[in-house]
Amino acid sequence: MNGGILERDLELERLAAAVRDATDGAGSVVLVLGEAGIGKSSLVRALPGVLPPGARLLVGHCDDLVTGRPLGPLRDLVGSVGAELARALRDAGDRHRVHEALYAELAGGPRPAVLVVEDVHWADEASLDALRYLVRRVERLPAVLVLTYRDDQLGRGHPLRQLLGLVSGAARVHRLPLAPLSPEAVRALSAAAELDPAQVYTVTSGNPFFVAEVIAAGTASGDSGAVPPTVVDAVLARLRGLSDTTRDALEQLAVVPSAVERSLVDALLGDSDGDRDGALAAAEQGGLLVVAVDRVAFRHEIIRRAVVDSLPTARRIALDRSVLSALVRDPAADRSRIVHHAAAAGDAEAVARFGPGAARDASRAGAHREAAAHLRLVLRHRHRFGPAERADLLEQFAVESYTIGDAGAAVGAQRDAVALRRELADLRALGADLRWLSRIHWWAGDAAAAQAAAREALAVLEQAGDDRLLALALSNTAQLRMLSDEYAEAVDYGERAMTLARSVGDTAILAHALNNVGSARWRSGDPSGQRQLEESLRVALVAGEVEHACRAYTNIVWLLLDDLRLAEADRFLTPAMELADRAEHLGFLTYLRVERALHRFAEGDWAAAEQDALLGPDAFPPARCPALTVLARIRIRRGTAGGDELLDRAWRIALGTRELQRTGPVAAARAEAAWLRGDPAGVVAAAEPVHAQARRLSAPPHRAELGYWLTKAGMAVPPDASCHPYALQAAGQWDKAARLWQEAGCPYEHAAALAESPDPADKMSALHALDALGAQPLARLVRAELHALGARHVPRGPHATTRHNPAGLTSRQLQVVRLLVEGLTNTEIAGRLVVSVRTVDNHVRAVLEKLDAPTRRRAAARARELGLLPDGET
Repeated sequence: MNGGILERDLELERLAAAVRDATDGAGSVVLVLGEAGIGKSSLVRALPGVLPPGARLLVGHCDDLVTGRPLGPLRDLVGSVGAELARALRDAGDRHRVHEALYAELAGGPRPAVLVVEDVHWADEASLDALRYLVRRVERLPAVLVLTYRDDQLGRGHPLRQLLGLVSGAARVHRLPLAPLSPEAVRALSAAAELDPAQVYTVTSGNPFFVAEVIAAGTASGDSGAVPPTVVDAVLARLRGLSDTTRDALEQLAVVPSAVERSLVDALLGDSDGDRDGALAAAEQGGLLVVAVDRVAFRHEIIRRAVVDSLPTARRIALDRSVLSALVRDPAADRSRIVHHAAAAGDAEAVARFGPGAARDASRAGAHREAAAHLRLVLRHRHRFGPAERADLLEQFAVESYTIGDAGAAVGAQRDAVALRRELADLRALGADLRWLSRIHWWAGDAAAAQAAAREALAVLEQAGDDRLLALALSNTAQLRMLSDEYAEAVDYGERAMTLARSVGDTAILAHALNNVGSARWRSGDPSGQRQLEESLRVALVAGEVEHACRAYTNIVWLLLDDLRLAEADRFLTPAMELADRAEHLGFLTYLRVERALHRFAEGDWAAAEQDALLGPDAFPPARCPALTVLARIRIRRGTAGGDELLDRAWRIALGTRELQRTGPVAAARAEAAWLRGDPAGVVAAAEPVHAQARRLSAPPHRAELGYWLTKAGMAVPPDASCHPYALQAAGQWDKAARLWQEAGCPYEHAAALAESPDPADKMSALHALDALGAQPLARLVRAELHALGARHVPRGPHATTRHNPAGLTSRQLQVVRLLVEGLTNTEIAGRLVVSVRTVDNHVRAVLEKLDAPTRRRAAARARELGLLPDGET
């Protein structure tokens, strides 16, 4: 059953069950994870023994190259899959064709199909893109997608994390973390070698590969009971009894970080069939290599690395040069592999010769991270290129860096490109590069530099005689004016851009300009703005202009959130994120995640909002600023530490952008924090300067909220006729504001408005809602007001254990369980939380599962047992 591997019967049975389910069309994803040597590949090799008759096993591998092979693990399948997928993979420029062919292959071939991708922690971006496509659809396929990876390799910003996040939301997921062997299993394996099993276990910690190597080394040494001090020593002990020819062959193959195809083996190991085959046979018999008809591979990556790491640097460079020479002679060789070995061999000429082509291949396949990595290598040798070619390479690197969200690298490269264009005196190219530099500066959070580059781009292109580029520069200027809340100027520049774009028939620029004009009009209160912005989206989608479509989606969602139209924003968010994810536009995907965080924050689902707002350290500033603000406001409203520090970081970014859409929310959060800690002077210091700017620029949401906080601090502010709920609260109309907050679906703001009622019953309702949210600071103030009014039976608030949440409930689920205790139906809970009944159904199911409760009554009892109710509630 288990293919000769110990203590893996349970994992194999779960894999077999998943495959049986897939036979009936219930596809799933299986994650096989653990440290190097834990037995992931051994489990895969044992799979054929548990597959039902007629099942098909497809296995691809990811390689530890300097820059991964685009679609490398899928290219491994060529020869085992149909002609359409093979053709799509050979011409990988059309990613959608690859995705559709891969789907068709798994849907239409023998049932079921098991697709294994090994070492997915090394996967290139295009492969991760294809896997994301499959994960979203695998539940409808007669297929199982098995991903193996080393969980100890995943840092916070690792590209695989995004895929794993998507997998976690799939309908059917099986996680198989592989545990080390038990001491009993190690004892059984050590017995035949007459080694001390306790010492073997100490050296290996039960890692199956390490155990096998230590036992093999001890057996080979003839020194009974002698256990090598490290696993590397154990691996290298195998080499000592081999001939020089065999060791030379192993060292040569070891510098290739992938399985080596037979033609390359022949080229590397010489023409003498006897010597070559004898060396391979000896290495295979020694348990070091796996030799097949079409390829040769090390039995385990740890063996390959041990051999490579044992080589002197000069020897390793010479071996890489041999591989490079063989690959260069092969017209079908993958250029990414050539660049890998050229870089390892220190061959600058080869990097410069093949790197640009490898970058183009990667970009065409959608592997933008790999494209940027290739260009980074090439630009280390930029002196080998003439000024014009060097400028082109810098532009390409800036574009790839911008696409993957690396703002710092993009700005530096584009500045260098602009400097070269100045030297070349090419007005058209200089103007185009200045326009790009303006965009990238804005993306990096430097508004002043963005505006300076935009002005110069316009001045240059007005002389260059290129209407298309001039239209783009005008639209870029319109965008910056819109973001600076200079709406009339934005409309003027944008309409000029639209006229030129239509005259030259450029739909991309037309979509861009429509976006800017529509956003400016919407922000200024003109109802035609939303129609124009949605027209921008339609134009971009029809033209296949992904970046412009993503920007239109982003602006629509942002403005709907500003208008407190959360349900409408949700309708745009899902397709927007799917588009950005499918197109691998990581910058916009990050931005849309932040917008989802804002949406969830407004809904009171703070745990989910936190997850979306936790960005990597390299996230670009326009996204990082609102993300930090969300994280800070959640801490402030919960009364946990760290909110002020997060706001300080957000404020520094906001000042650099010079945009009210950044400074306004940060100032409001600072004012709220000051008010909750009883510091009216702090409220005024935070809110007054930005409120003055919001009044000057006629920005209703920011003007209303900041004005509200100023009134809470005792300041008089000019009347605000915007009818925003905060404006109503500032005018003392808490009841109207509470109704609007409830209709919008904002439970915290609804409770805060209700708490301003003079009626103790309203305050008590607000207190229950605040306790359900975990909003301790405001709840404390409301309790004090109720006590001052002489209210009786004021609940004391949640237990400490409630705050620690031993059941692992999210903040929203905690709200639901407390309302279950009150005996409310799902419909009534939906009304209380201002969400859909279907959403409540999902939360109730999750609550019952986490509390291990078969009924709502039992869930209520478990909630009491775990201390999940405020003091005084029964």
